[in-house]
Amino acid sequence: MAALAHFVSPDDIRTRFSRAMSDMYRTEVPQYGTLMALVEEVNAACLKADPELRARLERAGELDRLSDERHGAIRLGTAQELRKMGRMFAVMGMVPVGYYDLAVAGIPVHSTAFRPVDDAALAHNPFRVFTSLLRTDLIEDEGLRATAEQILSKRAIFTPEALRLIALAEDQGGLAEGDAERFVAEALETFRWHAQATVDHETYERMASAHRLIADIVCFKGPHINHLTPRTLDIEAVQRAMPQRGISPKAVIEGPPQRACAILLRQTSFKALEEEILFPAAQGHVPGRHTARFGEIEQRGVALTPAGRALYDTLLAQVRASAAVGASGQGAQTYEATLTQVFEALPDTWDGLRTGCLAYFRYAPTAAGLAAVRSAGTSASQSLDALVACGFVTADPIVYEDFLPVSAAGIFQSNLGTDAQSNAGARGNRTLFEEALGRSVIDETHLYETAQARSIEATLAALRPLSAVA
Repeated sequence: MAALAHFVSPDDIRTRFSRAMSDMYRTEVPQYGTLMALVEEVNAACLKADPELRARLERAGELDRLSDERHGAIRLGTAQELRKMGRMFAVMGMVPVGYYDLAVAGIPVHSTAFRPVDDAALAHNPFRVFTSLLRTDLIEDEGLRATAEQILSKRAIFTPEALRLIALAEDQGGLAEGDAERFVAEALETFRWHAQATVDHETYERMASAHRLIADIVCFKGPHINHLTPRTLDIEAVQRAMPQRGISPKAVIEGPPQRACAILLRQTSFKALEEEILFPAAQGHVPGRHTARFGEIEQRGVALTPAGRALYDTLLAQVRASAAVGASGQGAQTYEATLTQVFEALPDTWDGLRTGCLAYFRYAPTAAGLAAVRSAGTSASQSLDALVACGFVTADPIVYEDFLPVSAAGIFQSNLGTDAQSNAGARGNRTLFEEALGRSVIDETHLYETAQARSIEATLAALRPLSAVA
């Protein structure tokens, strides 16, 4: 163990990388910097107005990480790219969690989220990257599919030095300071924007005609980061304020409605930028335009149990079957009103979510509870619920660290220039994705169950004389 002390921790490498990515993206997409400033203002106002929220975030260790809380998204073209990307993220302490089928909205990709998983790593820096892989099997035109696969087979999205440093980290169990700095710089090159397409204009148009996402994945040097996402405590306030900052938001906020007790994940974004690009031609280059990169905002709530998630999915399907948003945002108000009404079936108090076993919570003994333990014999054995009720135990919601396939698809659709919702049937192929990745993805539900169980065990152990333990 002592020999490992000179290595930079994966958590520190992840933090350096996420900050370098943020700096790069602010330079490339100035509106992202405007968005970050707006989110910081909204978050400061929320914390000032709600001391209880501030205290809960502080107890959960989330207050200090709030300004670092963001995720990014990339789109890959081949199994080899996905497997190498997994190795790159592993150097930063990030592993694949969850499988997401975006074919639910007719988008020919499936995805996972590379992220840290243990409490200490999340508290240090929770940066995650939603990583999608093109499903060429969903390209119906066989000739176009073969062309796409041929183009992708020839590109190299990682620098030779990045690959060398990844192998070095794997061989020796980590990276020393100088190597860690070089790794961050080299890794950043994979995510950098390149305004020059790798195909001619005709090939680009053929890809875009099949699906604009295919063109974005196939026709460029690498998987440019297509958005970064700050975390807000009040997504409605950000959505309302964006136009005042010269930012055009998408028509609806994806995910559950506004609630007193936030659940899962809510997302909105500003419309993707139309950017100038160059296509190779017989003599030099010809100019063109491409829409790819945008800014997104997220508001995270409590993670739901399987029972809670099943209820959420049922309610959302009910809403989407009865109210739809059109390509230019028409019907947004009706959709939002229906969403609010239908979701009244899901309890909107922390106690209701907790006692109904609909959400996950992290338990901890209070000062009063520990004082009662020191006063031996002052209380009869009590259940966990009773200990919470009498103020001997706190129950704080466990933040949902993952994603929602329907919401992700909605963000993707907006990125492609439309707010139209799609309710296409799922055609996921988790086996195919995991074969490409070279490993199984982690079940996110297990992570939340384990975190809750661990907190209960520690709490009951601390309050042993007071608790009824089977």
